[in-house]
Amino acid sequence: MNKSNDGKLDRIDRNIIRWLSFDGRMPVTDLAAKVGLSKSPCQVRLKRLQQEGYILGFRAVLNNAKLGRQHVAFTEVKLDNTREAALTAFNKAVLAIPEIEQCHLIAGSFDYLLKVRTKNIASYRQVLGEQISTLPHVAHTSTFVAMESVKETGYED
Repeated sequence: MNKSNDGKLDRIDRNIIRWLSFDGRMPVTDLAAKVGLSKSPCQVRLKRLQQEGYILGFRAVLNNAKLGRQHVAFTEVKLDNTREAALTAFNKAVLAIPEIEQCHLIAGSFDYLLKVRTKNIASYRQVLGEQISTLPHVAHTSTFVAMESVKETGYED
């Protein structure tokens, strides 16, 4: 059995995380059956995984098509300055744009990769022109439009 102080996950811990990544609302009794435990030991492990920060929380998976947010674009952002103060200013400002679902600092030919979700290409163009392009230190952007999302969630070990 995995001890809480060794910082390593065993096979059962990994299975708990994998199953919850697909269905975070799965009842503990179902989760226990899937990972080969009874309910109580499964609850103990689940609580420990949360306390140790392996599981940060649970959220709803939204139907973006029904919500009118089916357009996904990936935006490469090149900054004119990559000193720490510039990165901090960009990071703080990007948090205020709800259409930006993800923001990643990248090691490569550009500085950030954004996942932007909007209603359509026209609304994306507005977000790009009025919000993303005006973020601190933005020098250049490039956009790639997703034609289909094949996989967006799920943990695989």
